Amino acid sequence: MTSKKRLLRTAFILCLTSYMGACTIKSPPSSKEVLADTLPDSTHIQDNWGASVNSEKVVDGWLDSFEDQMLEALVAEVLANNQNLQAAAAKVDAAAALATQAGAALKPTIGLSGKGSTVGASGLTSNLESSNAFLSISWELDIWGRIRSGVAAADATNRATQADYEYARQSLVALTAKTWFLATQIRVQQKLSQEAVEIFTELVNLVEARQRIGLAQPQDLSQIKARLANAEANLRQVKSSFLDIVRSLEVLLGRYPSAELEVNTDYLAQLPPIPTGMPAEILERRPDLISAESRVAATFNLTQQARAARLPRVKLTASGGAADNGLTDILNTSNPVVSLGANLFAPLYTGGALKAAVEEADAKQRAAMSVYAQSVLSAFQEVETALSNEHLYRERETYLRDVVNNNQEAYRITLAQHKVGRVDLLSVLQNQASLLSARSALIAAKNERLSQRVSLHLALGGSFELANLK
Repeated sequence: MTSKKRLLRTAFILCLTSYMGACTIKSPPSSKEVLADTLPDSTHIQDNWGASVNSEKVVDGWLDSFEDQMLEALVAEVLANNQNLQAAAAKVDAAAALATQAGAALKPTIGLSGKGSTVGASGLTSNLESSNAFLSISWELDIWGRIRSGVAAADATNRATQADYEYARQSLVALTAKTWFLATQIRVQQKLSQEAVEIFTELVNLVEARQRIGLAQPQDLSQIKARLANAEANLRQVKSSFLDIVRSLEVLLGRYPSAELEVNTDYLAQLPPIPTGMPAEILERRPDLISAESRVAATFNLTQQARAARLPRVKLTASGGAADNGLTDILNTSNPVVSLGANLFAPLYTGGALKAAVEEADAKQRAAMSVYAQSVLSAFQEVETALSNEHLYRERETYLRDVVNNNQEAYRITLAQHKVGRVDLLSVLQNQASLLSARSALIAAKNERLSQRVSLHLALGGSFELANLK
């Protein structure tokens, strides 16, 4: 058997061994296995949420449920122009490129080299010319799955980065919605503050008129003017807060913060009950949990890669070409060059570096598993808290509405009694202050319910887009 045939036979055997070795690569642990290995035995995922809810499947398109066209337009703008989201998208492209680079190691490397020169010599009637060209191929056989483990790790990291991007999109939309609702709240608060200024202005005029006819106490005018000045100061503060929140929203949209964005003058959104699904379903629905699970897979594969790095490596090489120079021209012969080879490298002593690399990769895998388990528990907490607040905030808003109605009636009666001299001005001011405070609390409660609903949608993992369109 010639040497070339022996080499080809060896290459075939090594390729077969590589294929068989690749089949033995272990798969990363599933999410259930990670949680079982990480969480204490006393921790069990519940079959249903603690609150009494609709356990049907979570539906996408939660943004449409608020029925606010201005908000929908802002979301489209923020997705197109927000710079932080653009940076996250670039990270996705970079991760995809790294995954492609890792996959390239499984394929042969092909290169072409060439050289040409002309040499002149004294006493010769012509110059000597020489040239050569070679095509070379090299391919490392992935016998132990080291390269494939690296590729799998890069693919898992790519999936994690893509999930991070999707969660960034959802979080950005949630932040936009919350900021929009907060801007609406402050806008309504501004209307209330302006109304308070107008009410106290009327009371000043009333007290001045009563003082002219001797029906007001000397301190009444000072008291009501002090309330008016306080209302004016509060109005300025609310205006400042409104401008700040509008500018923040404009920056999210990628606009110049000129505080020119038009804002709703009252709340439009309604909050019907929504399906919440089952606790275990959020493991496959929330992008941040998908990302954490993918990073567990990435660290698992990196651990396998580090272990395989301690084993021998085999690389096949082949090259072919031709060389031409003045001498071959004189002899009228050709000079083809062909070579085949196989390189073996087995690490014998590295000062403990390879062993330490395995220990490092194993530690990172344990850390990733713990991060995933903690992320799952935090996700459950977010949903349970949001569901509890759904019920409590709805009841709170109902009670605050009763408080407003009762204070409104008390203020109406007290003001009528003051006009006929049955009660003093202090009683009117006290009732007026209670009414304004109750109305302000009701406005804030409405915004808290809207913000909490957004948090619930984000916690459940349903997409803000219909049909989960990207």
